Amino acid sequence: MPVRSSGSRRAPLPLYTAEERRRRDTTPWTVVQGVLAPVQFLVFLVSTVLVLRWFATHEGLVGAQLSVVLKTLLLYAIMVTGAIWERAVFGRWLFARPFFWEDVVSLLVLALHTAYLVAWFASLGTPSEQLALALAAYAAYVINAAQFLLKFRAARLEAPRSEPPGSLAGAAP
Repeated sequence: MPVRSSGSRRAPLPLYTAEERRRRDTTPWTVVQGVLAPVQFLVFLVSTVLVLRWFATHEGLVGAQLSVVLKTLLLYAIMVTGAIWERAVFGRWLFARPFFWEDVVSLLVLALHTAYLVAWFASLGTPSEQLALALAAYAAYVINAAQFLLKFRAARLEAPRSEPPGSLAGAAP
């Protein structure tokens, strides 16, 4: 049995086995994720501006509220299709080894967005409180998006040389 020094580290496990990479590259859900993620991010940016504008001017409340609803609906879509993607690639609906922590944070993001919807539909709290909850959901979303961008980068770095530039390596929920 090899002896390892206390300062040695194991090499990180690859994100994908060869078979998982093949499944990732052949499932249509990779393309769906590759389309939904930037659309959701664009809606997030517009919504953030609308929400911050409302806080600054108290104008455009309905637009700010509806933008958060749209962002949340896109989040639901990307979560459902992301779970389908994960099942197609890894054989699990959620919490596959390479994306475990991203999925954990995704559920927090989903919970915060859902809390906003509940507060908005049930008229719980003031508009300021509701939109503050939306901003908290957005902060969690930024962390989660950063997690996925780091995974995307890691997948590109470990990709075989034969992958064409611009492929959707590392696409995930």
